[in-house]
Amino acid sequence: MGQGSNPEEQQFTHLMRLAWDLRKLGLRTMVDLPPRTEPVLVIPRAAGALKVMAVHRKGAWVFTWGRGRDQGVRALVDGAADRIWEVAQ
Repeated sequence: MGQGSNPEEQQFTHLMRLAWDLRKLGLRTMVDLPPRTEPVLVIPRAAGALKVMAVHRKGAWVFTWGRGRDQGVRALVDGAADRIWEVAQ
């Protein structure tokens, strides 16, 4: 991410990159940009939409879809989209 980017722009960029990667894997995605809350990547599915957020923790960006230890993956690692694709199935 560019040094001049603010955290909100970085967050959006991570979500859009993830959306594009998941699209290449065959998933439909939507980025929701509500006016007063955090943006979220929405993956529609029969069991209910999976909502993925990009958060900055301990100096790194992480994709998270819940509060459990196994419900997150670092945003900039290879395979992040693959992990979220698995969860979305």
